[in-house]
Amino acid sequence: MKPVRQRFVLAAFAATVLVGCGQSATETAVVPLEIDQGTSCSLDGMLLADYPGPKAQIHYAGQAEPDYFCDTVEMFHMFLNPEQVRAVLGIFVQDMGKADWDQPRNHWIDAKTAYYVHGSKRLGSMGPTIASFALEKDATQFAAEHGGKLFRFADITPDMVVLDGGALHDRSM
Repeated sequence: MKPVRQRFVLAAFAATVLVGCGQSATETAVVPLEIDQGTSCSLDGMLLADYPGPKAQIHYAGQAEPDYFCDTVEMFHMFLNPEQVRAVLGIFVQDMGKADWDQPRNHWIDAKTAYYVHGSKRLGSMGPTIASFALEKDATQFAAEHGGKLFRFADITPDMVVLDGGALHDRSM
């Protein structure tokens, strides 16, 4: 069989397998949606546009609109939650190497390929946050200026994204 014909046969076979598995061979990629003044957080109803720091969105199978989060910590908390059983089609965060920290808009990137800085002095909507970046050099520069340690998506653990606001560790109460 000639190489061009082999590739055609393999592509046709792959399309047949995908359709047979209930997936469309022409399925389009999930793209991030921009927030507006009325976009609210899926967890607490806070308006995303009213708060500083990186935002996030998770797109689930069978759900037309993504779940939005006013903070990356909330997104990681939901994604890493052991009860999370919905199929995730895409996760996006904002590139804080390009977005304005105080009024972040646009600059969405794939969360799984981003670089993260955990433990910096910069605050997001819920207090301490995890800054997200498309480029390692931007994350490294941010950490040098504001403190924190560099992580990749797979390195973020549930104990890093507890949503207690620090209340469980406050010994003055």
